[in-house]
Amino acid sequence: MFKYTSTYINIMSFCISIVVFVLITTIQANYKKNDYSAVLRTSFDVNNNLDISNDNITENNIEDNLNEIETANGNLQEKEESIIEDTENATKEIQKVTKDTNWYLEIPCINLKAEIAEGTTKQIMSKYIGHFEETSKTSGNVGLAAHNRGYENNYFENLKYLKEGDEIIYKCNEFYKKYIVESHTIIKDTDWSNLENNVEKDTITLITCVENQPEYRRCIQGIEEN
Repeated sequence: MFKYTSTYINIMSFCISIVVFVLITTIQANYKKNDYSAVLRTSFDVNNNLDISNDNITENNIEDNLNEIETANGNLQEKEESIIEDTENATKEIQKVTKDTNWYLEIPCINLKAEIAEGTTKQIMSKYIGHFEETSKTSGNVGLAAHNRGYENNYFENLKYLKEGDEIIYKCNEFYKKYIVESHTIIKDTDWSNLENNVEKDTITLITCVENQPEYRRCIQGIEEN
């Protein structure tokens, strides 16, 4: 019968231990390698996803910013066009008003002296005596209008006190003339015959409303002083 000596048993135990150690070391190395590869793949995938997400975010942000800039530019252009249009209109109005800087009417007996401006719009007549654009500025029939109450300036408020023989002074730049009141009448608001230019002598026609009678107008006409 074969007997195992203690030396033999020790050698066999040592060899088995070496084999087991090698196997364990190999298994651990393979596990770590596989685990690291998995980590790398996961990290790569995450980075790719982040890159794609960042690309999408960047593109969306750029597109949104471009849209906002385009909208802002459009609004700014509209505002600029509106400002330009308002400025042009204001300039035309100012030019119309200031075209004749030495243009006024004076009626000494009612203590009136006021500047005249072209046109009879509400805006003009709130500041000036208005000139009927279809009438003459110098020789012929000069037509003027103004408010008599209820406005910022009511230059013709005392026009109703004028009578025949009263003096009216009119100046438009180099043109200067004195008129004498010849008629003081009440006319319909649709009667514009007094503004016609078929007059024998230079004439001035002053028109204003009649208090509490909106369908009528007060009309004062003066002819040139001899």
